[in-house]
Amino acid sequence: MVRNIIKVGQVSENRKARFSYSIDDTIEAGISLTGAEIKSVRYGLVSIVDGFVQRRGNNLFLAGVEIQKLPTAARIVNFDERRSRQLLLHRAQINRMIGKLQEKGATIVPLKLYFTNRGKLKVLLGIGYGKNRADKRETIKQREWDKNKSRILKGK
Repeated sequence: MVRNIIKVGQVSENRKARFSYSIDDTIEAGISLTGAEIKSVRYGLVSIVDGFVQRRGNNLFLAGVEIQKLPTAARIVNFDERRSRQLLLHRAQINRMIGKLQEKGATIVPLKLYFTNRGKLKVLLGIGYGKNRADKRETIKQREWDKNKSRILKGK
């Protein structure tokens, strides 16, 4: 059940976000976690697919992200797997993100969760607007055309 420990690099990616939203801008943020949570993330027991950013007062919180408990440490440390976690950003960045959130149809979704070379956990946030069904179909058409084009060029 327990996987290898991740020291540096990508832990989790939200591939569904780029399909469901047109991402305009990205920003890197830190996350406030407990020791047991960071250990679970190092083992890759995290899912950011349902994640989103919400505003509480003058702070931004990452909600909907699930960090599972380690099976070996479940008896010792208890934490809520789906609790909201505070994002660590500068005040100017927070104000800019809050301003973007107030636009109609805008949402902030996590795109990637990764460790830096210094061992810090970061989340790449994307400011996006929801796509309608026609836009999603266009994305699928473009993806299929790119695959076919690469096959044709590879054959020559």
